[in-house]
Amino acid sequence: MDQSRTNPGAPREPDLPPYQEVLSGTDWGSLEMAFGDGQGLPEVLARLLEPDPKVQVSALSELGEMVGHQNTIYEATAPAALYVAGILTHPAASTPRPYRNVPIRAALLDWLASTAYDASDEIAGRTEQYYPGFLAPGTIVASFRDLRPMLYQAVSSFLRDSHEDVREAAAVAALILAEHPALAVHRDHLAVHARVILDTSGNGPNRCVARKALKAWGHEVPASEPFVEEPWDWGPHSDGRGDHEPPF
Repeated sequence: MDQSRTNPGAPREPDLPPYQEVLSGTDWGSLEMAFGDGQGLPEVLARLLEPDPKVQVSALSELGEMVGHQNTIYEATAPAALYVAGILTHPAASTPRPYRNVPIRAALLDWLASTAYDASDEIAGRTEQYYPGFLAPGTIVASFRDLRPMLYQAVSSFLRDSHEDVREAAAVAALILAEHPALAVHRDHLAVHARVILDTSGNGPNRCVARKALKAWGHEVPASEPFVEEPWDWGPHSDGRGDHEPPF
């Protein structure tokens, strides 16, 4: 796995806090999530590092419901995302998924991509039209969006990972996070990864993210494809069984 920076000449993004500090230093009980406060979140987050991949996948699915129910960004979403980004390099993230030879790391990256998409320019901007002030500085969603450069640093380390699924998941997450103005310097480089997704991936939502990024950044976009479901219908926050839920 190559975890070197993919664009050495670009400004360095802020460092993530260690995941242990996020877990121990966050007042989870004071944070709102989908069903009450976040007092039970530390136990769920800790299970992501269990050696049993079924436990890890179950915990990730549970986490999605707790801090991303109905594609909503809650107060507890931001520290949960920092924790997930922080454990991407943990040995437990290399555990193969049940019934498939894909590292759990790909599922963690998928979760980050899905969560970032819930706060993307498209989704947040659409909500702002109906709820003026939704993106005002200091609001829950605005505060989460401010973390995008920090999250980008974590996911971009895996753009050249040895496993195809991890590379694609990292690229999709990076494409969504790179909407942040401070990350504009990376967009030409990420456009290369977007084209790889369009050339090689059979995942419709991932292809949709790649096409939208290229179009938004002024790059040539291949001819239109048949309609596919929007990415938010395919992630761990959907009502159907997502890729992160245990297939057993």
